[in-house]
Amino acid sequence: MGGDQRYVEVINQLASKGIDIFVAGFDQLIFSHSNIHNEKLDQVDFRRIDAILLPLGGTNARGEVEAVYSEKSLNVSPDMLKKTPEHCIVYTGISNEYLDRIVKQADRKLVRLMDRHDVAILNSIPTAEAVLNIAIEETDYTIHGSHVMVLGFGRTGVTLARLFSAVGAQVSVAARKDADLARITEMGLRPVHFDHLADYIAKTDICINTIPQQILEAAILSKMNPAALIIDIASKPGGTDFAFAEKKGLKTIHALGLPGKTAPKTAGKIIGTILDRLLTQSS
Repeated sequence: MGGDQRYVEVINQLASKGIDIFVAGFDQLIFSHSNIHNEKLDQVDFRRIDAILLPLGGTNARGEVEAVYSEKSLNVSPDMLKKTPEHCIVYTGISNEYLDRIVKQADRKLVRLMDRHDVAILNSIPTAEAVLNIAIEETDYTIHGSHVMVLGFGRTGVTLARLFSAVGAQVSVAARKDADLARITEMGLRPVHFDHLADYIAKTDICINTIPQQILEAAILSKMNPAALIIDIASKPGGTDFAFAEKKGLKTIHALGLPGKTAPKTAGKIIGTILDRLLTQSS
C-alpha cells in the first residue's frame, strides 16, 4: 500500500521470487511482471493477503499512507485488517498511535522494520551519503576541515560521524550515555555530552540532527553561528525549533526520506531483501 521509488524495487524484487504482489497506490505505473497485480484498494481481496507492506513512514494520524504514484489517498482501516487471514502480518517502517491501535483491534501482528538493527544500519549508509551531498551543495566551503556536530549516536549517527570524519571534517558527536561517549573518543572524534551542547555549538559549521525530539531549541540556536547549516533528518516534527531558527536567520533543511530520494534502488534492495527473509520465516 503506497510508497515511493524504493517500493518499486521492492515490488519487482519480491515478484521475481514468485510471490504474488497486489499493489495499491501505483496508478501511474505499469508493471510487466505477471505476479504483480496493480489494483485499486477497494478491489483487493484482503482474504487472500498474507502480508501488508506500508511505506517506511507508516500512516499519519488519520490512517493515510504516502502514495507518490497516485493522486488518490490511501487509508488503512480496522475493517480492512479484519478481513485478512489471522496470520496476516503488517509491515511498516515506523508506527504511531493510530496504526498501533487498529492493528491491535484487528488482532494482527505489526512489524516495525526500522526497529530492526539490520534494516536501520544498512539504511544509514544511503542516508549518510545523502546528508553529505546536501552539505556539499548547501555550503560554499569544503567539508574537509569544517566543524561538524552530529546530534545522536544511534545507528545513523554512527555512520554519519564516520563518513564525515573520513572526508576530513572535524567531527563532534553529542550523546548522553557514558559508553557512547567512550566509543566516540575511541573513534578519534570529540565527545560532547548533551548537557554541555551549548558550550560547543558556537564553533559548529554544520549541525546534523538525528533525534526526533526538540534538541535544537532556542537556547541552543541562539548561540549558533548565523552562517551555520542545520540538516535535520529526524522524522516529523524533527528536532529543531524551525521557527526560531528562521527568525535568527539560520539555514535549516528538514531532510526526510533521503534514501528514497537519492538512492532508491539501493534502499529498495535493502527493504526487499529483509522482507523476503521475514516472509520466508513466517510462512
